[in-house]
Amino acid sequence: MNAQTLSTPNSTPAPASDGKKWAIVGGGMLGLTLAMRMAKQGHDVTLIEAAPVLGGLASVWNLGDIVWDRHYHVTLLSDSRLRNLIAEIGLEDKMKWVETKTGFYTGGKFYSMSDTKEFLSFPPLNLIEKLRLGGTIFYASKIKNWKRLERITVEKWLRRWSGNSVFEKIWEPLLKCKLGEAYKKTAASFIWAHTSRMYKARRTGLKKEMFGYVEGGYRTIIERMEEQLQQLGVKIKAGCPTSKVEKGTDGQFTIEFANDEPDAKFDRVIMTTPNAILDRVCVDLSVEEKQKFSNVSYLGIVCASLLLKKPLSVYYVTNLTDDWVPMTAVIEMTTIVDPQELGGNSVVYLPKYVPAEHEMFEKSDEEVKESFLSALERMYPEFTRDDVLAFEISRVRNVMAIPTLRYSESLPEMKSSVDGLYIVNSSYILKGNLNVNESITIAEDAMETVLKSELQTTV
Repeated sequence: MNAQTLSTPNSTPAPASDGKKWAIVGGGMLGLTLAMRMAKQGHDVTLIEAAPVLGGLASVWNLGDIVWDRHYHVTLLSDSRLRNLIAEIGLEDKMKWVETKTGFYTGGKFYSMSDTKEFLSFPPLNLIEKLRLGGTIFYASKIKNWKRLERITVEKWLRRWSGNSVFEKIWEPLLKCKLGEAYKKTAASFIWAHTSRMYKARRTGLKKEMFGYVEGGYRTIIERMEEQLQQLGVKIKAGCPTSKVEKGTDGQFTIEFANDEPDAKFDRVIMTTPNAILDRVCVDLSVEEKQKFSNVSYLGIVCASLLLKKPLSVYYVTNLTDDWVPMTAVIEMTTIVDPQELGGNSVVYLPKYVPAEHEMFEKSDEEVKESFLSALERMYPEFTRDDVLAFEISRVRNVMAIPTLRYSESLPEMKSSVDGLYIVNSSYILKGNLNVNESITIAEDAMETVLKSELQTTV
């Protein structure tokens, strides 16, 4: 990749290094952010990624004749950390904002839920039920003490505030789509985090949703970050899956790789990978730490990306509540992204969230494709399989840690029992649901808390 000169803070020389060699394992947005922040402080950083490309869940791939995001992402007006990063790397002028619509598919019919008027006319609910649903959303958005919501299940909390009928008509189908049967052990902090973020995206109460994206999608963001990391002297090792991290008697860590890459030595290591990898790779962690990490339940995703000749609907997201539908939602990216960036076509995502051990991960691509396309034919009478220009499937077993009861109290410390080994991954997202803004927040907060004392440089 050709580096370019950028009018950003990168042009300022970094402070002198403290001499320690740091390894950051995991090249998703969290790892990329940590690497950039540390390099700007003058630290000697190597970024290690198992996949051949950087980005993690925000990576891109070929979809027919275009290159676009492997999974769906959107920027909200309230995503201050992400928006600040985009401005910092010189991409603020590439940001596009669009007013979007939200739909519901329930009882075999589509309904718009994009403003107050449509909300009040939503047929599946009577007036009292609508008021209770709206009141629950509003109340959740105003809660400040989120920790108390970790002590009650999401089902019990929603039944209390929305009522049984609203829970069974709206909340339960949505929770099952998103979490499967795991919703029964999920804390109410989950719905608080989701509702708060989406509510803040509205400019004025329940009136407008403004979503944004950077021209070119996350390819643009990741390429620019990689360029700046190279300018800052960060060494990038992509296509290097880590098989073992072990601290020697000399106080240094040896990282072994699962390919032919030679072992590497570091003074400090930050792991940003999912917990399942920690248990296997970090051999020096205590039994108690490994147990705590393994106790975290993860939600996985099977996500289909479709390149279509024409859009399916006017809704950015269509929430699906009918139990026969095999997907969690229908995400129509062309409601946000200019079709010219997509070759004049439309990109649609069909995600299905399932537990990491779910049988869906064992289904063939053809089985998933047939199931999803059959559902689209039933839902959208004007859709035909001739509209499909490309169909790709991504499977990721460990996407989001499920916030179970008293979740924040059960996590080990980021500063592990092994001196110099830190765990800074998405399982530490406590006040939100997994998204890029929260990943950046975890990285930047860790810089100011657990890593601060280690990162004092001698200038």
